[in-house]
Amino acid sequence: MREADKDRFLATLFAPAEARLHLFALYAFNIEIARVREVARTPMAGEIRLQWWRDALAGEGHGEVRANPVAAALLNTLEAGRLSPAPLLDLIEARSFDLYDDPVPHLDALYGYVRKTSSNLVAAAGKILAGDDPLIGTLAGPAGIGSGLARLLQAFPAHASRGQIFLPADLLARHGVAPTDILAGRPSDGLRAVLADLRARARLELAEAERAAPLRPKAAAPAFLPVALAGPLLARLEASENTPFTPVEVPQWRRQWTLWRAARRAR
Repeated sequence: MREADKDRFLATLFAPAEARLHLFALYAFNIEIARVREVARTPMAGEIRLQWWRDALAGEGHGEVRANPVAAALLNTLEAGRLSPAPLLDLIEARSFDLYDDPVPHLDALYGYVRKTSSNLVAAAGKILAGDDPLIGTLAGPAGIGSGLARLLQAFPAHASRGQIFLPADLLARHGVAPTDILAGRPSDGLRAVLADLRARARLELAEAERAAPLRPKAAAPAFLPVALAGPLLARLEASENTPFTPVEVPQWRRQWTLWRAARRAR
């Protein structure tokens, strides 16, 4: 966690000590699933890895599933918190899209992807901390969508360089952007308009999440802390909108400071 997802690692330190190992297990699982494309040489190899995790969560794993330390910790977390594996299975299903270079057909498909990969993760973390409060899943929706869109926009240069486009095809067509231009690294006014549109949509979701924050169980606050990093990231992306293929990063000290401020406000 400390090496692969330092932001969530630091956010977890604001959780009660007895809950941290369970959050680490959840987030370590997310790391394993998110990097399947990077470690698998072919889509088929990636599908096999994802199927292994599906079987493990469904209790149908072959061999010593618990010999995998992340799987063992995650299964213990599900048992201890009496959590349903269904949202995590949805996350795995959504991540299978990562293995291919298929286009995202429309905006609804993109929203479905970030709900399953980002909102589900926030909701699962919140339930680890605060139990099965029905409000957590509802509040995690816009929080996860806003932060998930921001992370996808940050990854746009990396995705384009490996032949993958997460920008919805209908939005590209509306602004006259050809996918071949993106894969060739050619910026355009249309591309900048698409990216600006998605940044605005992310901000709308984050604003909705902020308005609903008073309804959130206080115990669940650490699960939502990483969402606070989306605002500064979107601002940094907007500042470099004229160079959309240049990677953008918010300095580590700024991210840590943002997490600390968000934690203080959540008390």
